[in-house]
Amino acid sequence: MPDALLNIRSVQKSFGAIRVLRDVTLDVAAGEFLTVLGESGSGKTTLLRMVAGFEQPDSGEIAIDGERIDRLPPNRRPVNTVFQHYALFPHLSVFENVAYGLRVSRVPKAEVTQRVEEALELVQMSKFARQPPAQISGGQQQRVALARALVNRPKLLLLDEPLSALDAGLRRQMQTELKSLQRQVGITFVFVTHDQDEAMVMSDRIALLHSGVLEQVSPPREIYRRPHSTYTAQFIGQTNLLRGGVERGAVRCGCLRWASQEPDGPVVYSLRPEDIRLADQAKVAAPRSVRFRGRIERVLFHGSSEVLEVLDADGRTLLVECTGSRDLRGETLFEFSIADAVRVTES
Repeated sequence: MPDALLNIRSVQKSFGAIRVLRDVTLDVAAGEFLTVLGESGSGKTTLLRMVAGFEQPDSGEIAIDGERIDRLPPNRRPVNTVFQHYALFPHLSVFENVAYGLRVSRVPKAEVTQRVEEALELVQMSKFARQPPAQISGGQQQRVALARALVNRPKLLLLDEPLSALDAGLRRQMQTELKSLQRQVGITFVFVTHDQDEAMVMSDRIALLHSGVLEQVSPPREIYRRPHSTYTAQFIGQTNLLRGGVERGAVRCGCLRWASQEPDGPVVYSLRPEDIRLADQAKVAAPRSVRFRGRIERVLFHGSSEVLEVLDADGRTLLVECTGSRDLRGETLFEFSIADAVRVTES
């Protein structure tokens, strides 16, 4: 990545006998919103803490703008961090919380005032400048924490699950606001979360970590539509994993069969529930599509859509997503396009 701001090269980290990160290599572009996504214990927070300087890698290099920072203490890195717990000083006003880092750095008083006012205006907290943190809401405290980080004008802003303490409605609102703010200020964001929906909504790219290994780094649409592995396919949204084999130009996944030019051998495909549709028995099957019969065992209502649990001829349960409300039951004919069955590696 020629315009990369952050370069992480072959980073490894262990705590005792536990290997937390395994040969992680990652580039983050200037002005990018990159989300490090993973379940608990995947190593995502450890990776963030190493970029911030709170942990040291066992091996590998971390650089910003081509300059190595892994040997520098946290206060000498052009990085700021917003944590899950905002750690605002309760005895200081909103204004003084944001100003604190500038005062410690001995920034001239007039410049402190100007920069704090600009930062509070950016996060729409100017009218709360004189209030203590205890008198503002959780969402407003999150904005103050962001202002405190942005006022230092870092090249890189690290965010460690900063929305996890908010209720669902406010969290959705803050996702939109945070993405908009990042576009406005143009600072590179590296955002850590375990929430796949949050990652899909906010990110330019997603770096999916699994047991300390980067499974895939791709834009949200690509990581959803073209997962590389069974783990990615299952972690990002819902999917049906079709296991079978290729033999003499034909894929055989139980009762599902279609032509293929892949070499002979075992295969696994990811097929999203929304890519399976109800087939019209009165019409001929579309070219390069696969039809099968299945018995609807259960219907799960999801508002604008319904997810069907369908038992196929092999006794395998497949998920099928249908839009609209229908009275669906019993044996039904389904179909999907061959192009929607994505080959993945077993992981």
